[in-house]
Amino acid sequence: MKKKLFNTTEGRIFLTGLILSLLLLITIGYFTYIDIGTAKTLTLAFFAHTFGGRAAGIGLCIMEGFGPTITIAYNFYLEVLIVCFAYSIFVLTTNNYIRVMWVTNLIERLAQKAVEQKDKVQSFGWIGLFIFVMLPFPVTGPVMGSVIGYMLGINLFKNFSATGSGTLAAIIIWFFCFDFLEQRFHVIQYVFAGIVILALLSHRKAIIKFFAGKKKLN
Repeated sequence: MKKKLFNTTEGRIFLTGLILSLLLLITIGYFTYIDIGTAKTLTLAFFAHTFGGRAAGIGLCIMEGFGPTITIAYNFYLEVLIVCFAYSIFVLTTNNYIRVMWVTNLIERLAQKAVEQKDKVQSFGWIGLFIFVMLPFPVTGPVMGSVIGYMLGINLFKNFSATGSGTLAAIIIWFFCFDFLEQRFHVIQYVFAGIVILALLSHRKAIIKFFAGKKKLN
């Protein structure tokens, strides 16, 4: 007999994601009334992270004038929030707690990508997972890292400590690289624009498919 959803570890992680999301909405709502520019930056950074653009999220915060502590803490918060949802939904779908067709299809594609990357991590254990998450490539990052950790049977603490510390290290590196460029060369706008273009190019097939689908509907 299956446990009730929120009695499972993954169910509690999902609940944590809901709580973090509620806190984020409250924060954005608060800044909407006192500083609309900050609210927009917080929102755009969230969407950047949702689509795998942690560098873009960090760049947005720096351009808005956020300091190092706020920029690093906020972007790390967003990554934790996203991992809570992605990891828990992946495991809950795999264990048949969630049976929604479109979610299942997304999870299957995520699992396929994870399998392709799994061998790169397996031989090195925790440090391999840490480095995988830290590297700034399209297929890396905490979501993919946490899924790979689950597939490899790494216990939850080691999995999340590796993905969390790898994410934090990546955010710190990105911040100080961007800050260095901004302070000395004032070219962060161009670097940020380049990152956005690369992100769009990496998702070009999905974008083309989306607009092609809209044309057919019309």
